[in-house]
Amino acid sequence: MPDNGAVTPELKATLATLPDRPGVYLMKDAKGDVLYVGKAQSLRSRVRSYWQKQAAGARGEVHRIRQAIDRVVDLEVTEVDSVSEALLLEANLIKRYRPRFNVRLKDDKSYPYIKVTLADDFPRIERTRKLPSDGSRYFGPYASASSVDEAMNLVRRLFPFRTCNLEIRDGEKALSRPCLLYHIKRCQGPCVGAISKAAYRRDIGQVELFLEGNADTLVEGLEHEMHVASEEMAYEKAAVLRDKVRAIERTMESQKMAAFARTELDLVALARKDDQAAVQLFVVRNGKMLGRDVFFLDAHHDVADDEVIASFLEQYYARATSVPREVLVPRSVTDTAVLEAFLAGRRGSGVTLRTPQRGEKRELMELATRNAHEALAREAARWLADEGRTLGALTELAEALRLPGPPMRIECYDISNFQGAQSVGSMVVFEEGRPRSGEYRRFQIKTVEGPNDFASHQEVLRRRFRGTKTGEEGSEEERRWAMPDLVIIDGGKGQVSAAREVLVELGLADLPMVGLAKEREELVLPDSDELVVLPATSQALYLVQRLRDEAHRFAITYHRSLRAKKQAKSVFDDLPGVGPKRKRELLKVFGSAKRVREAPVEQIAAVPGIGAALAQRIKEHLEA
Repeated sequence: MPDNGAVTPELKATLATLPDRPGVYLMKDAKGDVLYVGKAQSLRSRVRSYWQKQAAGARGEVHRIRQAIDRVVDLEVTEVDSVSEALLLEANLIKRYRPRFNVRLKDDKSYPYIKVTLADDFPRIERTRKLPSDGSRYFGPYASASSVDEAMNLVRRLFPFRTCNLEIRDGEKALSRPCLLYHIKRCQGPCVGAISKAAYRRDIGQVELFLEGNADTLVEGLEHEMHVASEEMAYEKAAVLRDKVRAIERTMESQKMAAFARTELDLVALARKDDQAAVQLFVVRNGKMLGRDVFFLDAHHDVADDEVIASFLEQYYARATSVPREVLVPRSVTDTAVLEAFLAGRRGSGVTLRTPQRGEKRELMELATRNAHEALAREAARWLADEGRTLGALTELAEALRLPGPPMRIECYDISNFQGAQSVGSMVVFEEGRPRSGEYRRFQIKTVEGPNDFASHQEVLRRRFRGTKTGEEGSEEERRWAMPDLVIIDGGKGQVSAAREVLVELGLADLPMVGLAKEREELVLPDSDELVVLPATSQALYLVQRLRDEAHRFAITYHRSLRAKKQAKSVFDDLPGVGPKRKRELLKVFGSAKRVREAPVEQIAAVPGIGAALAQRIKEHLEA
């Protein structure tokens, strides 16, 4: 049974009764909001590990969610029959709740698909973002609307099909005369009975083969039809089929990858920066590159690469309509066997996860990785470089908050601590919608004991704005700082009210201030019960989210460095023979006391200034 004073009696009782079975767990805060969704082969051992003291050093994942642990007051668990079922349920719950502490696909609710309405007598082919069980067939998901448009335009050039919404039944005429698309040979005219249901469905079958990537099978069938038509002296029909075959072959040539003849695989490459990640997906079917899509994810920088990859695979293939027999990944992932079983269940036959080590597949992985890095850089640069967009975001924010003008300088503040210890504050600055990293500041909390965000924010703001009115107090640097047009506090009503008291105390009551609530991301006003809710697609919301995330990242980075220094000090300072210089050498080589403890004596002895005898004493001391 976990033993931790932070666990409430109710939560402790829940932890004690967890089943030793596969399932999914939801961590909830006092408001009932979902903080984190996870899966487990054993709910009992996995969930309880979060509250065990030794877990912090044993599981990298805990570093990411430890700030959420203090907020957890309730757990909801769902048992399932297998880990594969747990993977699918976890992906759906992440999509539904979008918990802050999970790795999650951005905008995953609206990825587009191509839909073939097979339930109709004369099916249509259309874009969609919903997946109802209506008898239709779906291809995707695609990373963007432009990817779907490209595929749809290609299909339209190769195959005529109806695009209208008329209800057309076999053997009945819906119109007395056809539309223009029929006359320009972009539709076969089922509305006027110009094509039978069987012939139309045969053409739709060709579209399905093409979207599946089975172009070779499609060409073979069309060539056979062409020869039959020629033998029957239906030369006009044979010429149409010939032109279609040539068009498909030209398309195949542009997609052909000679090194992967008859290969069926998906290749996943990863790039990361701060709390953002990009996955480049190459889709190869029968040796042809059918798709090159980039997906962006929210992934805290503490999350290991293998977990980001695994999370992407779970969430993407939970809704993908095509799963290949082989998926290439840039590095091995934990629970590979579980993921392979999950993918095999989605495919209906075996799937292998593999990391290419050499040859053409390794070269393709390197190419995809470069593409992922470039896409991530473009995504960040595109938003920041778009002056019209950033000015629009600032104008929209000013209108929502009733400011006199766009807030050209915005400062955002965040507090970070671990169970109340070593609290730190951060200040990040955006000018004209762009980060000014040279003006970022960090504060080690000096006057507050315990986990008190209210008082910590007050200390940070006093130190930041001290002397800005009179010029008589504060450091020269503090007096030199420009005044912001807007102050954003990472927190809700309590944090904003506490921060407001400091501004009033310092004679800055007119300085605009707002809080960004974590749970639903409303903007909280200090002197009003009104909440400002920006639309989910708002550029202003994206701007304040970037400010909040940057302040959080900056605070967490500082807090982690202080904690690492303290940990290293507590481990090494009582050890005879290890002074500051040797301590620096050990940390330079191993990076942390934990890695020193895990290293063999021979490796420790190889560190400059250590030697065999001292290495043995260090090892014994750390393992004691």
